[in-house]
Amino acid sequence: MPRALPLPRLPWGRPGMKATVTIGVLVTTLWNLRSFLNPFKVSREVPNHTKPLVVLVWEWPSKQVPNISGDVCGELYGIMGCRLTTERQFLGWADVVVFPHTGLQASRDRLPKEKPPGQNWVWVSLESPSNTKALSGWNQTFNWVMTYRQDSDIFIPYGKLVPNQSATVNIPVKTNLVSWVISNYHRTQKRAEVYKNLSKYLHVNLYGKANKKPLCKDCLLPVTSRSKFYLAFENSIHQDYITEKLWRNSLMAGTVPVVLGPPRANYEKFVPADSFIHIDDFGSLAELATFLKTMNSSRYQQFFSWQKRYSVKLYADWRERICTICTAYPSLPRGHVYPDLESWFNS
Repeated sequence: MPRALPLPRLPWGRPGMKATVTIGVLVTTLWNLRSFLNPFKVSREVPNHTKPLVVLVWEWPSKQVPNISGDVCGELYGIMGCRLTTERQFLGWADVVVFPHTGLQASRDRLPKEKPPGQNWVWVSLESPSNTKALSGWNQTFNWVMTYRQDSDIFIPYGKLVPNQSATVNIPVKTNLVSWVISNYHRTQKRAEVYKNLSKYLHVNLYGKANKKPLCKDCLLPVTSRSKFYLAFENSIHQDYITEKLWRNSLMAGTVPVVLGPPRANYEKFVPADSFIHIDDFGSLAELATFLKTMNSSRYQQFFSWQKRYSVKLYADWRERICTICTAYPSLPRGHVYPDLESWFNS
């Protein structure tokens, strides 16, 4: 324990209860600072990333905050020299402060009143512009952005293909043609319109809250894997907005994704051209339905050739996403502030 500070003496020579409590809080705070900073001697002057970085997450992006004590980045993901915390009393020691958009309000009332020199603030969002509101109030606030877009300062995709030299193909047993899991169904969305018209030509096995057939977390993949095709329809169409609907519900499940989202060329930046079907490949939904219903076995198997070279990696843990800030830190621009965050995100 650090050596206790002398208690202030009142006129009659004995420490008062209020003074005792105050000093006790001070000693505890100093001890917590020592515990947090050791063995790291923190400095924001780390242009070569030679000293550990302190990343303060102002509000954790998910409802449940996981354990981030100790060297979580190094132990779980092999990212060394990175310290995460949600304790706001360490604001003055943080090199980077992360602000998920889900936790921001329409005003700046809940943000820190002052920004220490050399500290960088990161705006984080995995939602599309169509589902991200109240951006106009955050101009001249953030140094870096962290989103699913490839042109972000820190790129955090929903998933990716990683090299895998297994040279094996695993196609689960199929019992039906097409399935779709949908929780938030809105008639005004393009995906709702496409589904309505496509279902005129073939049967779609519908699951999720929207159809009062919710699937438990461990049930989703076994259910979608039984379908030959999966409707990987995004809720809105934007550059690089390719979510778990492709990565988890389709590719990881072992079914062929029929995608509705950005143009085919955008998808091909992430996955091989022969691994998915884009609705824009067809002149009409009737043509698409005929293509799906009449596909022979050999043609169907060609959609899984990617498995010989790759496997799917999902990004589902916010700890891993935030730890990547430390990996990107040395190459990130210094002294930059986004003057108009809304215009950038909507571009």
